[in-house]
Amino acid sequence: MTMGIFYLIITVLFAFSVNPQNNKSKEMKIAVWDTYVTKKDGTIMHFDILAPENIKDTTIIYNYGKDYLNTKGQEGQPLTSKECRFCHVETLRPEWEKAINAKGYFIIEMENCK
Repeated sequence: MTMGIFYLIITVLFAFSVNPQNNKSKEMKIAVWDTYVTKKDGTIMHFDILAPENIKDTTIIYNYGKDYLNTKGQEGQPLTSKECRFCHVETLRPEWEKAINAKGYFIIEMENCK
């Protein structure tokens, strides 16, 4: 192999390896479900359920919300399309990633969640 071809191959390989487009992984998109649940004391609890955008089955989303409600002593409270609606999609943030990888969802507490 001639030195010219060798340098050309090295240059192409180097350019490919440092090109950020080649190393960019697809960023996970998160669906935000805006949720308002009437607590046992009659106050309204507002929180967002964040889950991977590819989860389209609302039963799964509602079960995530019910799981969260159980942790707050609000088990048995209704959580349906009346209380929980798709809001928007955004890019996964690092502070949500661990919970989403472990449980499938993350909750952002907005109002009356204590």
